[in-house]
Amino acid sequence: MEIDTRIGNLLTNLEPITLEEMMDIRLMNRTDTKFVTNKETLARLLELAQGKYYAQFTDGSKIANYMTTYWDTDDHHFYMEHHNGRTPRQKVRVRTYMDSNVTFLEVKTKNNHGRTGKKRVEVPGQQITGEGGNEEFLREKVHLGLADIHPTVRNRFHRITLVNYGKTERLTIDFDVRFHNLETEKDADVGALVIIELKRDGNVYSPVLGILRQLRVKPSGFSKYCIGSVMTNKGLKQNLFKQKLVKFRKLANS
Repeated sequence: MEIDTRIGNLLTNLEPITLEEMMDIRLMNRTDTKFVTNKETLARLLELAQGKYYAQFTDGSKIANYMTTYWDTDDHHFYMEHHNGRTPRQKVRVRTYMDSNVTFLEVKTKNNHGRTGKKRVEVPGQQITGEGGNEEFLREKVHLGLADIHPTVRNRFHRITLVNYGKTERLTIDFDVRFHNLETEKDADVGALVIIELKRDGNVYSPVLGILRQLRVKPSGFSKYCIGSVMTNKGLKQNLFKQKLVKFRKLANS
């Protein structure tokens, strides 16, 4: 059976949870951990998650569609901060939840303790102007204005969101990630690669950690902005990401 069909069938067997019910889940002491695998392993994970996890159900589907545009300076300041491993570091993005057509201007900040925070304001669409307090929001959060940054890389992807029965963690699973570089006009995609992010309340018991260990999936960082930039702009410094790209390509093809 084709892998996408298998994943879809396995999702139908997971008990649904609505977005409204998800709003009740407050992860007050949240920790985030990323994992990278492929679609074959994802199908196995969904098999093992039966009876342990809900699947978020929105607009008639358990698979959501996202589009994100990252903004950066002319010298790619936000990209270079990540490449050079500096913390705290930030990213500016505009994310559209395609199924509901809701868009947010967001600033993500990773602090010196490895924690990631996000601040956002709703905007009418992907084209950002200084209206509605956007200029003030950016100057407050990143000390830059709209004249200082521009769109660089756009991605589109599908997302599955799982919630454990204890409602102490969320698991986002992103796949079919495609990139378009707005500076070089180059396109790229990650093939069968799957990016998983576990968001849980402190160090409480996590069923999926046992599942991931069983499947031999280890934690691995993955920045959609940085990987998308490297794959579509050969002019960027990319020493830090070369080894990761080789690993990810092998994983996608295994």
